[in-house]
Amino acid sequence: MTTTTHLIGTRRFLPLFVTQLLGAFNDNLFKNAMVLYVVYSVYNSEAEEARFSAIASALFIIPFFVLSALSGQLADMRDKAKIIRIVKFCEILIMLVGGAGLVLAWQGMLVKTVAIPLMLLALFAMGIHSTFFGPIKYAILPQHLKSDEVLAGTGLVEAGTYMAVLAGTILAGWIEVEWAALCVVLTAVVGYFAGRQVPPAPPLTAAQPLDFHVFRSSATLIRKTMDERRVFLAIMAISFFWTIGAVLFIQFPPLAKNVLHASKEVASLFLVIFSVGIAIGSMTINALLKGKVSARYSPASVIVMGVFVVAFHLVCANWGTQEIDGLLDVAGFIVQPLALPLLGTLLGIAIAGGMFVVPLYAFLTTSVDKSQTARTIAANNIVNSGAMVVGSLLAVGLSAGGVAIADQLLLVAAMCLGSAWLGRLLYKAELSAAA
Repeated sequence: MTTTTHLIGTRRFLPLFVTQLLGAFNDNLFKNAMVLYVVYSVYNSEAEEARFSAIASALFIIPFFVLSALSGQLADMRDKAKIIRIVKFCEILIMLVGGAGLVLAWQGMLVKTVAIPLMLLALFAMGIHSTFFGPIKYAILPQHLKSDEVLAGTGLVEAGTYMAVLAGTILAGWIEVEWAALCVVLTAVVGYFAGRQVPPAPPLTAAQPLDFHVFRSSATLIRKTMDERRVFLAIMAISFFWTIGAVLFIQFPPLAKNVLHASKEVASLFLVIFSVGIAIGSMTINALLKGKVSARYSPASVIVMGVFVVAFHLVCANWGTQEIDGLLDVAGFIVQPLALPLLGTLLGIAIAGGMFVVPLYAFLTTSVDKSQTARTIAANNIVNSGAMVVGSLLAVGLSAGGVAIADQLLLVAAMCLGSAWLGRLLYKAELSAAA
C-alpha cells in the first residue's frame, strides 16, 4: 500500500482533506460564477472586465494580508479542530449572502446596486474564512502525520485543492447562476459536517495572549519568521509564484473573450486545464522526490514554466478566427487551428508550477518546530497576499495603460526568472544546512 493510499483511508487525514476540498470547490464555484456573469453579462469593455476581475481578486486577497498574523496565533495556541468547526459554520452564513447576490443577478434585479455588492461582500468574507483556515490545513499535517508522510500529505492537499478548483470552475462555466447559488450553500453545509470529523489537534505550545493589533502582530510575525534564511527564501519564492498566478487568473476571462473571441465556457476550460496541470505537477514532484522534502527541482521547474508562458503568449498573439456571429463555444474553439497548442502550453505552465510550489509548502511545515508551524504559514500568507495584491494592481495598471492582455503574459514569463533565482538560493541553503 502506498503512502498516498494509506493516508486517504485514515481519519487523521481524510476529514481534513475533504473539508479543504469542499472549501476550495465552493470558493471557486462562487468566485467564477460571479466573475463570469459580470464579464459576460454586465460589462462590454476589456479594460472594465480586467478591472472587475482584479478587484474581485484583490478583495479575496486583502484579508490574508491583514488578518493572517491573528489566524496564525490562533492556530498555534488553540485547538485547530475547534477553529475548523467555527470557520466552516461561518462559511454557511457567508454563502447565504453570496447566494442571495447570485439570485438577484439571475432575476436581473438591482444588479449593479445590490447584487454585485452583495457578491463582492461575500467574496471578501470568504477571503476572511480562508485566512483563518489556511494556516490550519498545512500546520495540522505535521501534527497528525509522520515525518515521512508530510510531503505526500501536502501533495494530496494541493492536488485535491486544484481538482476541487477544477470542479468548481467547470460548474461555474456551465450552470446558471441560480443553481450556483443553491450549490454554494449546500456545499458549505456539507463542509461543516466534514470539518466536525477532524480529530483534535491541541496546541503544542503554552497559551499566550493574542495580539489583536493586526499590523504590529503582522510585522512582528514576519520579522521573526524571516530570521531563518531557508524559511525566508521559501516564502519569497512562493510569493513570486502566487504573484504570477494572480496575474494569470485575472487575465483568463478577458483574454478568452477579447483575444480568443470565446465564450465563458472556454474561459472556464482554461481554468480547468490550469487546475488539472497543478494537480499533475503536485503528484509528479512527490514521485520524483520519493517523499523527501527538497527544493532540488524547483529552479528548473519554474524556468520550464516561464518557457511555456512565452509559448502561450506566442500562440495568443497569432490567434485568428474566421468571421463568426457571437463568441466561440467549446466545440467551435477546439476546432480552431491553434486551440490544441494553446491548451497544451497552458497545461505545461500549470504542471511546471505545481512541481515548483508543492515542495516549498512542505518545506515550510517541516523546517520549523511544530509549535510554530501555523504562524510560519501565516507569515507566508501575509507576504504571498501582499505580492498578489501587487500583481493585481500591476495587471490593472497595465490594462489601464493600454497594454494588451496577451502582451502582459511576457511580464509573467520574466517573473519566472525571479522565482528560479530564489529557488536556486533556497536549494543551496538546503545543501549548506545538511552539510
